[in-house]
Amino acid sequence: MPKIHLETRINAPIERCFDLARSIDLHKLSTGNTQEEAIAGTTSGLIGLNETVTWRAKHFGVWQKLSSKITEFERTNLFTDEMLEGAFKSIHHRHHFKQEGVVTIMTDDFHFESPLGILGSIANKLVLTNYLTNLLTERNKMIKEFAETERWREVVKNY
Repeated sequence: MPKIHLETRINAPIERCFDLARSIDLHKLSTGNTQEEAIAGTTSGLIGLNETVTWRAKHFGVWQKLSSKITEFERTNLFTDEMLEGAFKSIHHRHHFKQEGVVTIMTDDFHFESPLGILGSIANKLVLTNYLTNLLTERNKMIKEFAETERWREVVKNY
């Protein structure tokens, strides 16, 4: 099972980073190149424990749906989303947050399993791991950009 581990240092309070990471609206903005849209479950605002979202997006020229659920939630330290249905055999994405002075360290541990046995393993090595790493990296850049400026107010209305 491929694993992606990313660490992003953000000069912003942990509460802000935590909420931006679970913002459906920011997620939509960060995935504009895949035309990602929340079509069921929690479709805007902040997603929380036991809530679900179904995304529709275009990857590799093909429209796909992916449904996930927040299965673990410890405000402001971590939350986990897991795939319920989609093109993968499984996805488990744990988001960790740690405050060090004025810096929040946001860590993504993203584990996924492709279907199709050996063919899926080959696809993981040739394409999918890099593709998913790039998607997560771009999303984290946007979280950092919003958190470190007043743009966070555009997507988090709870303050």
